[in-house]
Amino acid sequence: MRIDDAISFFRLSCGRWQSQRSSHHLLHRRAEAGGSLIVVDELEADDPRLIAIAALHQQDPQRLVGGCRVRWSGSMAWDKAGETHEGESLFGLIPTDQRGRSGLLLRDRGYAETAPVAGEFRMDDRDALLLSTDYETMSSLERFSFAGPDVRLRTSTVEGLSNTASFCVETRLKEQNPAEGGAPDASAEAESTALTQPHQSLSPLGW
Repeated sequence: MRIDDAISFFRLSCGRWQSQRSSHHLLHRRAEAGGSLIVVDELEADDPRLIAIAALHQQDPQRLVGGCRVRWSGSMAWDKAGETHEGESLFGLIPTDQRGRSGLLLRDRGYAETAPVAGEFRMDDRDALLLSTDYETMSSLERFSFAGPDVRLRTSTVEGLSNTASFCVETRLKEQNPAEGGAPDASAEAESTALTQPHQSLSPLGW
C-alpha cells in the first residue's frame, strides 16, 4: 500500500478495529496476551476540538491538517477483578515538512500519563508511521504499518519506570450488508458490547 502522508495514514486507520496483542514486560520477564476494541473517527482540521488542542499546546491552529477521535475498551491480563481500561483521546496533526510526512502529533491526554502531551511523527521509506512521545517518567516509540487495507500492525517499546515491548495485530471490523444475509446492525451491536464489557489488553500507548 502506498501512503503519501501522515493524514492519509490516519484516514486509513478510521473505523473499528479488533486488536490482538502480546506485551513483554522486561523487568518481570513475562509476556501478557489479550485483545481489545479500538474505534477511530476522523476530525476535520477546523473542528473546534482540534483548534482547542492546538491552543492548549500553544500551536497555530491554521497549521492543522486534521486529526481523529479514538475510543478504546480493554482490560489487561494482570488486572485485578473488576478493573478495566476504557476512555478516549483526541489527536491533531501539524506537519513540519512540505510532504506532510513528519511533524507534531498533539493530544488532549497521553496514554502513559493523562496530562496533555505532544509527540513527534514521521513516515519511513516503507510508508509506516513512527510515533515517539516523551513523558516525565518514560518515553515510547511506536511503529504502525498496514499489511493490507484491513490489517494493521503495531510494535511499541516503552523505556523508563516500566520497560515493555509489544506487538499488535489489528483487524478492521466491517459492517454487515443486509443484502449479504447479515443483520444490518451487527457491527453496531459488536461495538456497543465491546465498549461496555471488559476485554483483554489494550496498548496503553497506541491509538
